[in-house]
Parts: sequence; structure tokens; C-alpha cells
Amino acid sequence: MSQPSAGTPLPSPASASGGNGLLWSLAGVAVVLAILQPRAPMDWIGLVDWRTIGALAGLLAITQGVERSGILQTVGQRLLTRITNLRALGLLLTGGAALLSALVTNDVSLFLLVPMTRVLAAQAHLPLTRLVVLEALAVNAGSALTPIGNPQNLYLWHRSGESFFGFIGMMAPAAAIMLFWVFVACWLLLPRTPITLKPAVSTAPVAPRLLGLSVLLFIGFVIALDRNWLPAGLAVVFGVYLFAHPRVLRGIDWGLLAVFVLMFVDLRQIADLPAITTALRQWSIADGWRAYLAAIATSQLISNVPATLLLDRHVTDLTALAIGVNVGGFGCVLGSLANLIALRLARVPHGLRDFHCISLPFLLVCAASVAVLL
Repeated sequence: MSQPSAGTPLPSPASASGGNGLLWSLAGVAVVLAILQPRAPMDWIGLVDWRTIGALAGLLAITQGVERSGILQTVGQRLLTRITNLRALGLLLTGGAALLSALVTNDVSLFLLVPMTRVLAAQAHLPLTRLVVLEALAVNAGSALTPIGNPQNLYLWHRSGESFFGFIGMMAPAAAIMLFWVFVACWLLLPRTPITLKPAVSTAPVAPRLLGLSVLLFIGFVIALDRNWLPAGLAVVFGVYLFAHPRVLRGIDWGLLAVFVLMFVDLRQIADLPAITTALRQWSIADGWRAYLAAIATSQLISNVPATLLLDRHVTDLTALAIGVNVGGFGCVLGSLANLIALRLARVPHGLRDFHCISLPFLLVCAASVAVLL
């Protein structure tokens, strides 16, 4: 596996990951729901969180710009000269993922680290899938700590009325347990074996102008998101790349954007099914361990952000809900949107299978451990 040079087209994520099985499955569910619950076209559009889709599109474009600049290859080569065993590298990557996710959200952390991990695997014999899965677990755990780590925390923080540090204090015990098991998993799954480098491949030199442009666009885009200037920020990112580096836009994983659109369409309709809302009214899930388990189970089915919005109507114990939906990000790939981002960015074959072989047992252990807090 060789990393493309700055001017070489990147491989299709769909072909690298064995096709778009999830995309077609979600499309099939959307067709079934359209037959069972007919809607006006504008109602379908209203199901999608276009702010999330727009933010994802901008970050995908900027990530492509950074990759094509060649900087990741150079940084990867230097990193591999300093870290010589697999476990140390894995601990560094997962620790960095957890820390970044608490500060700049879980998805942004993955956009920074997964492409780097893929480049490292191009230069050395590394278990790429295992490293990326551990990074996905790490960002789900690390983002649980702070109000700004992920969307469900941001929503529940405003609902709770807690201060910024009050919310951190509320989540710290659960986040500490989750992070403990992430590092245990890293220790067990990554042996302390020497890293073997692959034969050197010729790569294009770093393109400083493209790198500098991408960094400036990243900073500006994050500011635009913070100020609610998404349309303007997205127009600037796509406009600049279109005129200066059109190949960047051709390398965007448009399939990932389609997956997210269909997830919003499908999961929000499923959450509104009368059978589900009736069952939630009948079950006693207002607080304690029942709210915690309901949050985990619902997250496995419809992802933790929609689960938060759905259960908020029925759960009065916001601490149990917050902890449950964050633990629910583990397990099924649909548990957290960060899981899907990690696998698509990694471009690995059999990624879904390998992800669940690690993440499902991790969920069982982590859920049982965190439950003692309740």
C-alpha cells in the first residue's frame, strides 16, 4: 500500500472498503419508509440536519487538501524514526485522539488523525484497521468528558443548566472508566513488537502553498461554524479549491455524505414510529439504571445523537441519559457517527466486520463497568 503523491488521484473509499453496502442498505430502508409513511418532498428535506452535512462536507474538502499537500507523508516518516514499537505508537495515537476529541470534537479529531494513521500504514507494516478502531473508541470516550466534545453533550449541557466545569465534573467518572478500558484495549490488542518499515516509495515533495491554504481554510471554517456562518464558510472552502486546486474536490468521499443524509432520513423516521413512542411512554425509563440502559440500547439502533433527542422527552435523569448515550457510541457502528467517519476515512477492506469484533465486546465491558456509578 503506497500513499499517493500530491498530484495523484486518491483511491475511491468505496472501492477500498468493499463497496457501499451500508449506503445501499440505508437507501433500501428509506424506500420502505417512503411506502409505509408517505411524505411531501419538503418534509424529507426537513429530516436532514444540513448544518451537520455542510460541516462534514467542508471538513472532507479540507482533509483532502492536507493529504494532497504531501505533509502527512513527511510527518509520518519522521514519526516512524522516533517510535519503534507498535504499542507505543498505538498509545500515542489513541491518547492524542482522546485528548483532541475533548477539545475540538470527536469528528474533527478523526479528520486529523485517521489520514495520518493511513499514511503511517503506507510506510510501515501496521494493523491499520485495529489502530483506526481504537482511535474511534478513543474519540467516543474522550469526547464524553466535555460539553463541546460531541453533539449530544452540547445539547444536554444546555438542557442541564450546569456550568462548563460542572458538566465536566458530572461526566468525569464515566469518562475516566471509558478511557481506562480504551487504553487496556490498546495494551491488549497492540503487542510491543518492533515496527517494520516498508520499502521506501517515491513521494512528491510537500506542496507548501496547498498546505498553507488548507490550514487557513480550516481555521476560517471552524470560526465560521462557531459563528453560525456555515453557508459562507462552505462557499469559501469550495470556491477556493475549485479555482486553485480542483482535484481536491474530486477526491471528496461523496458516498460518506450520502450515508449521513440517509441516516438522518431513516433514523428520524424510525424514532417517530408510533410503536416506538408508545413503548417509550409505557416503559419506566425516567431515571437511574433504566434510563442508562435505554440510552445505550436506543443508541445502538438509531445512533446516540437521535437517541438523545428522542429520550429527552421521557427521561428526567439527565446524568444517566448523558452517560448512557456516550457509552452507547460503542458497540454497533451506528452507535456514533464518529464510527462511520473513522471507517470511511481509513479505507480498509472488511472494516465493518473488524470494527464490530472489537467494539461489541468493548461495549459490554464498558457498559457494565460504568453502570456501577449509577
